[in-house]
Amino acid sequence: MENLEKYLKYYFLENYLFNDVHRNFQKCGRFTPEEFFAIVIWKRNASKTRILNGIKEKKRTIYEITSAISATKTREQKLSALLSPKIPGIGIAIASAILTVCYPDDFTIADYRACASLKNFGEEVIGNPTTKISFYFDYLDKCKKLAHKYNLSLRDFDRILWAKDFYEGENGLQHLVEGLG
Repeated sequence: MENLEKYLKYYFLENYLFNDVHRNFQKCGRFTPEEFFAIVIWKRNASKTRILNGIKEKKRTIYEITSAISATKTREQKLSALLSPKIPGIGIAIASAILTVCYPDDFTIADYRACASLKNFGEEVIGNPTTKISFYFDYLDKCKKLAHKYNLSLRDFDRILWAKDFYEGENGLQHLVEGLG
């Protein structure tokens, strides 16, 4: 009988990504195809086929793409390492998720829910951080500042931003159940 517990890591995908996958990246400086697509699916499952086809079309490998991240020094270069191959489906949103798994203290995920919540902290979001690199880094810097202010890790602050919008945001859980008593 095979070890069935090995599949539990996929049920608790975020834990797997920020523990096992993160550690492997720190050790090896790249992801396996399985690790890479676990991140893509976690961020946006609907993008996986487009990204897979784009990687094949560009004749790239996951090792090449992700090794380029660890070979760079600056945050701008790391983001560019993912965006410059111009793989269909890998834009700032997916790239930010990949970089967040690699470097959770230095990057955060560009996400519409988190963006919407950031405004509740008195921070004006300049543009859509998923559409322009300068908008993303402005968003990232604001998140870092607020995470520090509230004595939270950048990763926990991102989770809070997402969850706040999930609960209180437009069409959020709170509004869904309103009046059901």
